[in-house]
Amino acid sequence: VRAWAANQAAPDAAVLAARRAIDADLAAILYTSGSTGKPKGVVLSHRNMVAGARSVASYLSITPADRILSVLPLSFDYGLSQLTCAFLAGATAVLLNHLFAKDVLKAVVEERITGLAAVPPLWFQLCTLPWPQDCTLRYLTNSGGAMPKTTVASLRAALPRAELFLMYGLTEAFRSTYLPPAELERRPDSMGRAIPNAQVMVVRPDGTPCAPNEPGELVHRGALVSLGYWNDPVKTAERFKPAPGQDPALPLVEMAVWSGDTVRMDEEGYLYFIGRSDDMIKVSGYRVSPTEVEEAVYATGLVDEAVAFGVPHPQLGQAIVLLALPKDGALAGAALLKECQRRLPAWMVPAHVTLSREAFPRNPNGKIDRKILRLDYLTMFDTISGNTQ
Repeated sequence: VRAWAANQAAPDAAVLAARRAIDADLAAILYTSGSTGKPKGVVLSHRNMVAGARSVASYLSITPADRILSVLPLSFDYGLSQLTCAFLAGATAVLLNHLFAKDVLKAVVEERITGLAAVPPLWFQLCTLPWPQDCTLRYLTNSGGAMPKTTVASLRAALPRAELFLMYGLTEAFRSTYLPPAELERRPDSMGRAIPNAQVMVVRPDGTPCAPNEPGELVHRGALVSLGYWNDPVKTAERFKPAPGQDPALPLVEMAVWSGDTVRMDEEGYLYFIGRSDDMIKVSGYRVSPTEVEEAVYATGLVDEAVAFGVPHPQLGQAIVLLALPKDGALAGAALLKECQRRLPAWMVPAHVTLSREAFPRNPNGKIDRKILRLDYLTMFDTISGNTQ
């Protein structure tokens, strides 16, 4: 084994002197979680990172008095944001490599934490813990997936003094939207509006704007748009395309991130997530969002975790499979399926339900790994024998 330093060529002093670093230069490469394919390296400039930190720190009102608990991987843009926001505002960042949810509660109390960011699977666990009435938490943030209304209600009951910010972001553009806490009561299923210094549009495939409540693709433009995918011009061209609605008199084209996510925008400009284009399930011609199915299942109050996905079906095109972690081990799959039939249109009712006794696998960013779970069910309808277990 040889030392790393001994095998590196010494840089030429003249080259170093001539190289001037500016804010447009590469600062970091963050790899996506790979939930819809092979992970891609998102190239971030210094400008991207500073603009992102400034935007998020402004609407969270982070000050030097804040103490932010960092529990998410720093390779995850949402996790890294806890550090960049703290550095920008002069706040304190406390790093925690936790094993159990109770470790987070202990750190919040001992370190007098004021800000906490997590993803839905972790919030599911945290909202059930015995939080002290005099908890120092000032704000909570959620990203990396939609938070079920039942979890929102539980968190607000457990931590009534903390403001809850529901957010949506892309690694390719860092953070895109947030819902002000004052709007949470009126629109608990909304992902909010564009963050400061960003424009978020909902467009049709030809780039024309969608009408209010018309589903379309979310497109993000502004200073947070990254420099593309490292060493992958083909994938970059698929996701980074000219921003819609540009003045044709402008000779240089501004690039925007076309997210691949289907959303709708209401008359007041608030956005609502429908689903990833890659995740949408097509059952007998109907397009079904797995998020809508999961939300209905959480609303039953019978499960701690739920994940829905589509698998090939010889007659329907695709069929919906639901996996759930019940709160009560005595719950039967047939009982949960009956609740789904009561709450959902016929084409959205799962064709198969499996109840798990263990928490679902996570990807490196802490999200439920839908892709891995789906692999075991790809051929289950080859003989058209859907059932419940």
